[in-house]
Amino acid sequence: MRSETMRSQSMRSNSFRKFLYISPFMLLLAVFAYYPLYGWVYAFFDYTPPIPLSQSEFVGFKWFHSLVENQVKIDQLMQVIWNTFGISGLGILFSWLPMIFAIFLTEIKAVRFRKFIQTVTTLPNFISWVLVYSLAFSMFSSEGMVNGFLHMTGLTDSPTMFLQSSEHVWWTMWAWATWKTLGWSAILYIAAIMGIDESLYEAAYVDGATRMQVIRHVVLPSMMPTYFVLLMLQIASFLNNGLEQYFVFQNAFNKDTIQVLDLYVYNLAMGGGSYSVSVAISMLKSVISVVLLFSVNGLSKMLRGEGIV
Repeated sequence: MRSETMRSQSMRSNSFRKFLYISPFMLLLAVFAYYPLYGWVYAFFDYTPPIPLSQSEFVGFKWFHSLVENQVKIDQLMQVIWNTFGISGLGILFSWLPMIFAIFLTEIKAVRFRKFIQTVTTLPNFISWVLVYSLAFSMFSSEGMVNGFLHMTGLTDSPTMFLQSSEHVWWTMWAWATWKTLGWSAILYIAAIMGIDESLYEAAYVDGATRMQVIRHVVLPSMMPTYFVLLMLQIASFLNNGLEQYFVFQNAFNKDTIQVLDLYVYNLAMGGGSYSVSVAISMLKSVISVVLLFSVNGLSKMLRGEGIV
């Protein structure tokens, strides 16, 4: 009886110690993730800076109704949603690229060369989008390197407006985002490959499997759980394209095709002064993202028997 009591006290002590380990992260989550949700209250007021919220008129769901009252606003919002779906769809369509890159990176036997490639492809993740745009401008502006080369070789007579064009904007945005994040995104897959049981490789080689057959029958199946978890998180963030990339690349020529929801909300708040409307759209976006997460999680549980929630 006494030993059971001591065991119970020890378990409670261990649980409390583990809770203390995670408490700083819970505090950070509360401050930076949950506390900002208080800002949703602005969607229900007729708020205009610098008038305090306490002196602003409570208007209920007026701003939510306003999103569907005007046909011009509906068309604009639908174009923004179409852009968001297009760019996010490309990201999900090619979400397997980091996994394939990680597989072929680990297949490089020369350790120094592999580390060089991994370092070179990971570094762009730490470059700000402002610097990325500077690089894009120096290469693809009307007086950039590419146009200079095309003119010098006689392939074109006049500069091609790569950046001042609305054509292929979704693809160029996807290409720049992939260039920036490919190496960083591959790190998780490399860790997953390092965790594969060596006996599986040995058994495959004993059976006479080639390297490609080992990749197909051992490596790829072992990486599927990691891939599906990351895919679910990406689908849950389907409407969250971020702001910085599209803000620095937007101009008067491509604004209609590059404006995603996050940029639209920013332009509404900072450019149009419609703070309450922008908060209302942000609320709807968050609600839809949560619905997407639970829908994909439920689908994963139904098809694979496991989910992340």
